[in-house]
Amino acid sequence: MSPEKESNGLENDTFAIHGHFCELENDGEGSGLSEEDDKNKLAYCVTDVPAWYLCIILGIQHLLTAFGGIIAIPLILSQGLCLQHDGLTQGHLISTIFFVSGVCTLLQVTFGIRLPIVQGGTFAFLAPSMAMLSMPEWTCPAWTQNASLVNTTSPEYIDVWQSRMRELQGSIMVGSLFQVLVGFSGLIGFFMRFIGPLTIAPTISLIGLSLYDSAGLSAGNHWGISTMTTALIILFSQYLRDIPIPFPTYNKTKKLHTSRIYIFQLLPVLLGITLSWLICYIFTISNVLPSDPEQYGYLARTDLKGDVIGQAPWFRFPYPGQWGLPTVSLAGVVGILAGVLSSMIESVGDYHACARLSGAPPPPKHAINRGIGIEGIGCLLAGAWGTGNGTTSYSENVGALGITKVGSRMVIVAGGVLMIIMGLFCKIGAIFTTIPTPVIGGMFLVMFGVISAAGVSNLQYADMNSSRNVFIFGFSMFSGLVIPNWIFKNPNAIATGIRLDQLLQVLLTTSMFIGGFFGFFLDNTIPGKLPPRRTISIVCYVWYDYTRLMVT
Repeated sequence: MSPEKESNGLENDTFAIHGHFCELENDGEGSGLSEEDDKNKLAYCVTDVPAWYLCIILGIQHLLTAFGGIIAIPLILSQGLCLQHDGLTQGHLISTIFFVSGVCTLLQVTFGIRLPIVQGGTFAFLAPSMAMLSMPEWTCPAWTQNASLVNTTSPEYIDVWQSRMRELQGSIMVGSLFQVLVGFSGLIGFFMRFIGPLTIAPTISLIGLSLYDSAGLSAGNHWGISTMTTALIILFSQYLRDIPIPFPTYNKTKKLHTSRIYIFQLLPVLLGITLSWLICYIFTISNVLPSDPEQYGYLARTDLKGDVIGQAPWFRFPYPGQWGLPTVSLAGVVGILAGVLSSMIESVGDYHACARLSGAPPPPKHAINRGIGIEGIGCLLAGAWGTGNGTTSYSENVGALGITKVGSRMVIVAGGVLMIIMGLFCKIGAIFTTIPTPVIGGMFLVMFGVISAAGVSNLQYADMNSSRNVFIFGFSMFSGLVIPNWIFKNPNAIATGIRLDQLLQVLLTTSMFIGGFFGFFLDNTIPGKLPPRRTISIVCYVWYDYTRLMVT
């Protein structure tokens, strides 16, 4: 590393260590520079500042990597918020979540963990949010499901979806205060002593499994289109990932030349969605897809929300309380707390994986505490702005660091600024709402499957030859599926006559809470648990493996 790079930014005590840290860790095996070691060298380290144009280009890359997860969340929430037929409001939600994600990314990189890590919406909040919105008092009126009966400008309709959003906002804001407390008080280390792979595995897996209904409903609108989208994403991410594509590039040394970029590794979801979207457009203009709303496949057309782009303003500044004054309920807050705990577990692993892939030393305890605290503030901002969701660290973007070999946090700063800009231009959010529902469903099939598998992968650090561990995992997973399913089918079964009814309804219909609770309780009460220090390292290294798997 050059002297200029060494002195750049080392005033941050998190990274003020002796020697160089611009190479990926090789687990301490050998000190010579082999060919493999040479491949692991980073072009830019955490504290380096690339040229401004490189920051913009690589920032765009990180933005596109996070694209799938960010837009998926408001599209799923729109079902519970009765917004299926209101593309304009969906566009506003997408713009808002981009804006808040950009702000939270800047806060995390500047004041939080200070690693090159992207913040965005979290699927951990979706399960409790959808559980809350499925309660009888929040069930969408039948007329909101019929596009011909929905007048998106009527006060009645606006109150229907905004009242639900305000309830979500209040629950997220109060729940996020717990994360702020845990982070800045240093309690995260205490909690991690009791959380092992048998707690993490069912919690994370059930996040993906609990969303199977949303994936099935979206994909079922045209199984041909959704299957094509899934096949394209699998083709790009698994079969073509090691094939580089030559792109023309220019620099002062080599002038105009070609560089090989592993584009299929970096953007498999975006490429799959875009190609399927284009094919749906061709099928629409050629009338291959039916124009009758009653016929199967109609929802695969791209002209169903064609007026949304024209209606959306060019510029709109999201602001706190834009949907009204948030409301709070005990049931909603407790449900969101389950998502907060899951999100914190993910983030601790992401911090260590990010440090390892960006050539930084392992983050110290005070940096992890600060990162979790800032994420809590990010969730508080997300609730205040009305995204209907919180924020967390994005594993996909952490994995991208290992491919690009650029660990500079200035690149992530550029990406955060670009997300804020995208959130200010409503036309961009409106464009995303025109993606046909089956295309989104195809993306969900892959995305939720990977989330479920990521949870199960934690079991590699548990002894699954032990009948104790097999029992805990199996019982936790099965209970997390059976109990919520029964409660959904028998919504009037919980009738204690007191205000605990709502609380129990939300908790018992949140799969990740059920599975995580049983995993946590049984793992800490049945003899044979791993030592606390070992469980903490499990969280870190399983997430390191997962982030590399997600992209490579």
